[in-house]
Formats: sequence, structure tokens, C-alpha cells
Amino acid sequence: MEFFRVYARVLGLLGPESRLGFVLAGSNVVLAGMQFLEPVLFGKIVDVLSGSSGRASAEVWTDSARLLGLWGAVGVGGILANVLIALHADRLAHRRRLAAIAIYFDHVLALPFAFHGDTHSGRLMKVMLRGADNLFSLWLSFFREHLSTFVILVVLLPLSLFLNWRLGGLLIVLLVLFASLATFVVGRTDRAQKSVEDHHSALAERAGDAFGNIALIQSYVRLKAESQQMGEVMRKLLAAQFPVLTWWAILTVLTRGSSTITVISIFVVGTWLHLEGLSSVGEIVSFMGFATLLIGRLEQAMGFLNSLFYELPALADFFRVLDTQSTVAEKPGAIALGRVKGEVEFREVRFRYEPSRPAIEGMSFHAPAGATIALVGSTGAGKSTAMGLLHRMWDPEAGAILIDGVDIRDVTLESLRRNVGVVFQDSTMFYRSIADNLRVGKPEAGQAELEAAAKLAEAHDFILRQPEGYDTAVGERGATLSGGERQRLSIARALLKDPPVLILDEATSALDAATEARVQRALNAVKRGRTTFIIAHRLSTVREADLILVLDRGRVIERGDYRSLIAQDGVFARLVATQLAPPPERTRDAEPASG
Repeated sequence: MEFFRVYARVLGLLGPESRLGFVLAGSNVVLAGMQFLEPVLFGKIVDVLSGSSGRASAEVWTDSARLLGLWGAVGVGGILANVLIALHADRLAHRRRLAAIAIYFDHVLALPFAFHGDTHSGRLMKVMLRGADNLFSLWLSFFREHLSTFVILVVLLPLSLFLNWRLGGLLIVLLVLFASLATFVVGRTDRAQKSVEDHHSALAERAGDAFGNIALIQSYVRLKAESQQMGEVMRKLLAAQFPVLTWWAILTVLTRGSSTITVISIFVVGTWLHLEGLSSVGEIVSFMGFATLLIGRLEQAMGFLNSLFYELPALADFFRVLDTQSTVAEKPGAIALGRVKGEVEFREVRFRYEPSRPAIEGMSFHAPAGATIALVGSTGAGKSTAMGLLHRMWDPEAGAILIDGVDIRDVTLESLRRNVGVVFQDSTMFYRSIADNLRVGKPEAGQAELEAAAKLAEAHDFILRQPEGYDTAVGERGATLSGGERQRLSIARALLKDPPVLILDEATSALDAATEARVQRALNAVKRGRTTFIIAHRLSTVREADLILVLDRGRVIERGDYRSLIAQDGVFARLVATQLAPPPERTRDAEPASG
């Protein structure tokens, strides 16, 4: 059932070009019919020649010419059908392969952060590429081989019973025996091949981890260790693959044996029938042609089953990703927000990553449009999670988040995120030019706008020092830039987007003190007229916030402005005191010994 379900979905992806698909399918039916007619016509000619004794030469030539003319017409029809299939099947398969990649790519990009947190990017890439390649090969072989084979085996072969039901029955019995052998082998190796595909995924994940952490591997001298671990994954893959290969080798041998048995059986049974007056020489010749055609088609079917069997787990993975439903689903009829004023409200918001991992517990606060709200607290207190909920990286399990009085779950994701800009703590970059990275939030931005945003973020000067200025390509994830440079570009990117709601998640954590002071002045100017949320460990950066929320284990335990919280002499005041406390004096014992 899994085989037929996956194969049906493979063919279903041809839907947008179904008209061409039906034309090619019709050509395959014609081609199968032509191939079936050739042995019949050959047998008829043999009968004409074998029965020519006592007939006039002109009559024999007339009958032969009629049959040869029909045979020639069949050949021409087969050639035309083959030309049509050859011209369009490849093009169709190539187009649909790229379309399948586009469908997969768009779907994966739209899946929520929780999915990507649990799924390795190397595995996703492997599933996309292998799945698309397997789809291509299946579509191509379907129009070139599979469909005509199916027509011959299922439709035309039973028609041979009308020519000679005894010989036709023998062919069908041999076909059933072969199908039984193939079903037995598939049943024995199905689960094993799924295990093999899991090992392929583990191989992709291991390689992706290594390639993404080259600096870590080299600095910790892990070249040999990583190579050994990769070798172990490969060893397990081969150990799982070899038993499968053994079974399919056995089936290949049995297939060859079945082919030989088929030819011999047709000849022996046909000879006996001829001697009994139950079959003509031409019928025997026709059925020998059928047997040869059947053997070739069975070998094609065998190759198809073999390849599909190996491809089935990869295709199942491909469709499994496509079937993954987003946990941050857009409601039917969701409204599109225009540019909002920026009023934000959390109402008794609760969220858990897992039942045993509460992240946000009953969070409530109101941020007027244009206000600056700071979230402080220890690592894991829920600051970044709360802001992730604001731009729907996840959805709360209880409570509501409103922007301008509208529940964010009632609006389209695109319009929500267009109104929210984020400067992440991990300033990720595309492997593209600096200009392309800045234009992520505003693709139509001109050069003057790029430079204005970069100047505000104190990034313009270092960009001009790059080999090609704004056209300089940064390395993968911005590896050719320093942490501070990446962070300044991230700030410029958010400023260029010009959102009414801005989230600064440790936005200046990678900057030196002097640059941080300049960027902070720029951010203070940019915050005017927009609602700004600041996540900060450096409490000196939240002095001017209109409201400071002190979080602990997902709960707001203190709230107020900087002065009022200091006056409360609570958790926030102790955090400030700890950060502002002078370093402890070195004791005499800690002083280095003099030389």
C-alpha cells in the first residue's frame, strides 16, 4: 500500500501539466499496441509462407504485401509515438523537478521555528535534493517505459488468450509466478531499506554539522575524531544496505531463470500443440515474440521495482516534509494589517516548549505606541521567547497578544512580520553581498537608503573599507566579518525596514564600548515614533526605557521604570548593583611572584 500511495503522489505532482501528461500517456498506449501487434503480424506472415504450398504465387505475394504494409504502418506509428515521447517527456520531467524543488523550498521556509529547531538543515537539504532527483527519474521512466509496460502486461497480454488460450494462459501463469517472487523479496527488504535511508540522513546530518563548524573542529584538533565518526556512520550504512542488495541479486537471478524457462516452455508446449493440431507455426512464432517482449518488459519492470524500492524511503521523506503542518497556522480569512501605530498588549500569555518546560507563565503588560519596553532577567527567564511570540515564531497556548487591539492570530503572517523588525542576538547573514543582506527587509531600497541606514548603525565606514564596498560578498553566515560588524549590519537591516515595532535582542552585545555608545545614540534617535522592545543583560542600556519588565522563569516579577525599580530595592536593584560593583581587589596571595 505504501508503494502505491507514494507512486500515486509522484504522478499527482504532474497535475499542473496534466494535459501534456495525458498526451504522452496516450502515446504510450499506442506504442504498447504497436509493439504487441508486431509478433502477431510476424506470425501471420509465417502462416502465409508455411501454407503457400499449392497456392498461386500472386495470391501469396498479395497476402504477404498486405501484412507487410500493415507492419510498416505499425512501425511508422511506433516511431511517431517514440518521437513525441522523446521530445516532451524529458522536458516535462525537468520542469516538474524544478517545480517540486520550489514547492518544497517554499513550504520549508514557511514552517515555524520549532520545526527547524528539531530538524537538521543538512537533512532537509538531503531530502529535497534526493527527493527531487528521484521524482525526475520516476517521471521520465514512467513515460518512457512504465506505462507501456503496464499496458502490455495488464491489458494486451490477456488479449493473447484470443489468439491461443493455451499458450496465452501459459504466459500469464509465468507472469504470476514472477510477480509472486518480486512481492516476496519486496516484503523481506522493505523495512531494511527504510533503515538504510535513516543512515543516509544521519550521514547528511553529520557532514552538515562538520562543514558548519570548521573553526571548532580545527581549533580543537578534531579532524581525526570527526573522520572516524563519519566512517562509523558509513560502516553502519553499508551493514544495513548489503542484506538488501543480496535479496535483490537473488531476485535478478530468478528473473533471468524465469526468462529462460518462459522461452523453453513456449517452444515445448507450442510444439506439442502443433503436433496435436491445436496451434499453427505462426502462432508459435507469435508467442515466441510475445515471450521475448514479455521478458524484456519484465526486466524493465524488475529494474523499475528495484530503483523505486531504493527510492521509496527518500520519496516518503520528501512527502512527509511536505505534509508537515505549521504549528503557526494562518487562519482562513485572516486580515492584512496596514502600517500599525504600534500599541502592543500581552494578556495572560502562557507558552511551553514541552509540557515539562514552561517558558512563559501568565505574562501581561501594555505597551503604548511609541513606548520603549525593556525585558531583563537571567538567562532562560523567557525574554527572547516572549518576543518570539510577538512576531509569531510560536503561538501561545493560552492568552492573547494584540497589536493596535487586534489579536495577532487573526492577521496574516506577512502583514504582521512586515510591521515588526528584529535585531537578533545572533546576527545571521546570507552568503551574498552586503547590499543584498541589508535589503532583506526592503528589497526595493536604493543606494542612498542603504547608506543612510548604515550610517545610523555606525556601519558605513567599515563597509567602505571592504574590497568592493556595498557589493562585497560576505562569507557563509557572515564568516568574513567580525561579530561587531555583523551586528551593526543587522541593526542597519532592521532600520532600513523601518518597522513601527522594533525588537532589539541584545543588539549591542558584540560591540566595543565606544562603538556601542555611538550605536546607542543612533538607536535612541531611531526609537522615536516606534514601539521598541529591548532585551538586555547590560542594564546600563535600559536606563531610558519607559517600562522595564523583570522576568524570572517566564513570569513578570517586577515592573516599572529604572528609578522606581531601583527604589524598590528588589531583584532589579540587586542586578544593577552586581553589574556596577567594582571588581574585587587582588589579595597578596593572588599577586604574581616577582622574578
